[in-house]
Amino acid sequence: MRFLRQGETMDHNPDRICVWPGYFDAKTSRRSGRRVPRDSSVLKPDLEGLFYAARKVGLKKIKREENISHPNRPYEKEGRLWVSRSGAKQSIGASNKEELLQMIGGQWRQMQKDAKENEAQRVAEGPKTGDRRGRSQRKGRSQQGAQQRQRSGFKKRSGFKKR
Repeated sequence: MRFLRQGETMDHNPDRICVWPGYFDAKTSRRSGRRVPRDSSVLKPDLEGLFYAARKVGLKKIKREENISHPNRPYEKEGRLWVSRSGAKQSIGASNKEELLQMIGGQWRQMQKDAKENEAQRVAEGPKTGDRRGRSQRKGRSQQGAQQRQRSGFKKRSGFKKR
């Protein structure tokens, strides 16, 4: 993989499609540069996520360039992917760039949803039973409140009365 230096340009190749992570940003509007519908867009798009989503869709011929900024977003060094047009048509059947972007976006969005669900499931389960630190946390939560109420002499009032 060859990286470009600043000021260096790539040769024009009609078989390549350029894909920027900014095309999939759910926070931006279509006018600001999003190229896919909201249901195919993601929060906080980055080059790694784009690369994994493209691989998971089934693309094989991909070239990744890091620290490159989009001409409309020169302050962000988001990077880009170069995808072979013929490779995309052959492997996933995308005949044009828009189809390709929507397929990648849909896959990426699904990957983000799955990761969020797994995180929520992991947090909901709490610490495992054999985990000492988790055990002390479980113990501490239920007993701490009762001990503090007993020590302070605080009694819970049944209702709130205005005086």
